[in-house]
Amino acid sequence: MIDRDRFPVDEWRLVETEFSVDDTGVTETLFSVGNGYLGLRGNSIEGRFAHEQGTFINGFHETFPIRHAEQAYGFAEVGQTIINAPDAKVMRVYVDDEPLSLDVADVREYERVLDMRQGILRRTLLWVTPSGKEVRIEDERFVSFDEKHLAMLRLTVTVLNSDAPITVSNQLLNRQDGEGIYGGSPMASASTGFDPRKTEKLTDRVLQPREYWQDGNRSALSYEVTESGMTLAVVADHEVDTANEYTSRWLIEPDIAKNVFRVEAKAGVPTTITKFVSYHTSRGVPAGELVDRCRRTVDRARTIGFATLRERQIDWFAAFWDRSDVRIGGQADLQQATRWCLFQLAQAAARADGQGVPAKGVTGSGYSGHYFWDTEVYVLPFLAYTTPQWARNALRMRYLMLPAARKRAHQLNEAGALFPWRTINGEEASAYYAAGTAQYHINADVSFALAKYVRATGDEAFLAREGVDIAVDTARLWSTLGFWRSSDGDGDGEDSFHIHGVTGPDEYTTVVNDNLFTNVMARFNLRFAARTVRDLAENDPEAYGRMADRMNLDPSEPDRWEKAAEAMHIPFSPALGIHPQDAVFLEREIWDLENTPPDQRPLLLHFHPLVIYRYQVLKQADVVLALFLQGNHFTDAEKLADFEYYDPLTTGDSTLSAVVQSILAAEVGYQDLALEYFRQAAFVDLGDLHHNAADGVHVASAGGVWTALVSGFGGMRDHFGRLTFDPRLPVDWPELSYVLHWHGTRLNVTLTTGALTLHAGEEGGPVEFAVRGVDYTVAPGETVRVALHGQGPLIPGRPSIRQLEGSVREDGTLLSASVPIVTASIPLVSSDDEPVAVGLDA
Repeated sequence: MIDRDRFPVDEWRLVETEFSVDDTGVTETLFSVGNGYLGLRGNSIEGRFAHEQGTFINGFHETFPIRHAEQAYGFAEVGQTIINAPDAKVMRVYVDDEPLSLDVADVREYERVLDMRQGILRRTLLWVTPSGKEVRIEDERFVSFDEKHLAMLRLTVTVLNSDAPITVSNQLLNRQDGEGIYGGSPMASASTGFDPRKTEKLTDRVLQPREYWQDGNRSALSYEVTESGMTLAVVADHEVDTANEYTSRWLIEPDIAKNVFRVEAKAGVPTTITKFVSYHTSRGVPAGELVDRCRRTVDRARTIGFATLRERQIDWFAAFWDRSDVRIGGQADLQQATRWCLFQLAQAAARADGQGVPAKGVTGSGYSGHYFWDTEVYVLPFLAYTTPQWARNALRMRYLMLPAARKRAHQLNEAGALFPWRTINGEEASAYYAAGTAQYHINADVSFALAKYVRATGDEAFLAREGVDIAVDTARLWSTLGFWRSSDGDGDGEDSFHIHGVTGPDEYTTVVNDNLFTNVMARFNLRFAARTVRDLAENDPEAYGRMADRMNLDPSEPDRWEKAAEAMHIPFSPALGIHPQDAVFLEREIWDLENTPPDQRPLLLHFHPLVIYRYQVLKQADVVLALFLQGNHFTDAEKLADFEYYDPLTTGDSTLSAVVQSILAAEVGYQDLALEYFRQAAFVDLGDLHHNAADGVHVASAGGVWTALVSGFGGMRDHFGRLTFDPRLPVDWPELSYVLHWHGTRLNVTLTTGALTLHAGEEGGPVEFAVRGVDYTVAPGETVRVALHGQGPLIPGRPSIRQLEGSVREDGTLLSASVPIVTASIPLVSSDDEPVAVGLDA
């Protein structure tokens, strides 16, 4: 999947040994650096030949009216899209007035390294100019985790074999509105073709200039966003360190600031330019105030100094890896991919603070910088078990969205709150309601993440103060969205609780009745809310009273929630022995994925939704995801039957799918298949498996890689807040080890073929856990070793659609598989010169 000559295996670094213009988009993503607030794509400092010259700030967005072909009540009205912030990466080098341009330059040596252990991107190259001068270029950059608003860039230029004039043009550039003027193609007008995963294109001016100035080597630009009203400021300061003589020149305009240094370089004498850059944004603070904040950040950074800031970055990452690393014995390529994924989670979430975790983090404009349910299901587990504060911050984002979510629920004639399927500012931004608003399951996903966080950390204070509001309002929505149905026909019984007109995680099946995932997760949500309210009333009456007043809680509500949960309809097909994905899913014909041409994948780019909706075919795991998240409510036999039915129907067109399929494959016994799915997940971006890594990192898939290791192969579950293990170590892995934090106690888990060893840190209390049904307790500072006999059931191969053909539905009809073929009628001429119409498979 990867050219290992160009990108050699290195367990702690991503190394590129040769530059290529053919895949700049992908490498820009792979070599991005960010801290969750600010992200710099891996563009070269020359500022040329980029797929997307990107600088992104979490939550910094523009709004625009959504124009529907046919309007209806309650449709999303205002879209949001992330803005390409002014670019501070440009540090163009000229020798003898010859520009360094990697597409034509005579580059004799080249190495670019993303050091994941340190959080620093470095590049070194040897350039021979047309006149034969050998020039060593060394540059490095990092976005600080200690200083949220700070990015650091350093460039060293040395002419090795001659004296020569050097010019370094350092720039701040508003590419969002001015890239076409200053070189390159504007992101706003880039031709992307049809792909709903890409960002919206804005044609009007987005960033309105406000204050801009220069003072010596310091430059400032600031803007107000045209429609959203957000403000931004960026200040860059420059420090020159050289024994060579040099002069400085300046240029300032509303959309560009230049600090140009002209150096009379002596042979072998280096010139180093350090660039201190600060970004600040706000939802309404005047731009001038943000400029002052940037100045203070830069002043502080210059006082601290580059070397100390770099050491702090290294120390920060040392602590991160100490509490977050997952070690895979004897698998260097998977180790590298895993650490790259974990590194991306830090870059996406660490300093997101009051913002959410965008689907692409701050590495690209894909999905318009929106927050999805991906965060709660795929990213929050990693955060909760390694750095709980980050998980708490992400959940507070949802708490702060409650006012908008309540308004949205009211708009859809429901009680409580409805979180948006995709958003930045809290308002629903999905124009296609069938695959957007109809995904009501996001309410349960948020509550599930809240419960997981509280159970892992014991942070009852957050639950009592803010989290309970989420639990109550999400449960209220289910209580009105669902309805009671009697099975005896006379209307006297309230036998089952149903939820209709929803879309589950699988977007290839929309607006259905009794989607299994939605019903199972709604049941959890209702039970969790009822239990949370009752526990609060019993354990903290004062907090309960405040909540009841704040939420206008009817004391009978928890009983009604629990009653609905207990009566929730969970579809099951006795004829096929599986759980139907929804009420009518099994009535459809099966899409024969095994015989679908590769050039017609992903399906969403080659088939009208109405074609896809007619078939049993999945974009991503739906029932299978429910089997994992709520696995304590399904038997081993049910999990195996469901997995064998749905796995052949799942396209994997979503990057969210492989990790869940890996986890369940490992659990039910398809262990070789589990490893295959895991490799797909680990290399989603590194191998550009979905051909859209250029738009940014798939952050949720990266989070899923951690879960696949810890919960899939590591066998960890936390159902009912109880820590359990049932490992499934791949046969050629000698060891798997990872760290968990459980109620303040650090747990080092090491898994080998013959044993699971759990060591508890000195801080915290004793931890109770179970391994394959046997209970244990580990005290602080102690180690417990549990012998293992085997790694669970083993089933060779993989389930096939062929196994399903001929099965009988409830109505007695047979299942069959086919591929929807485009058929064209073409008039031909027969032997008697009469036209003949035939079908041609296109």
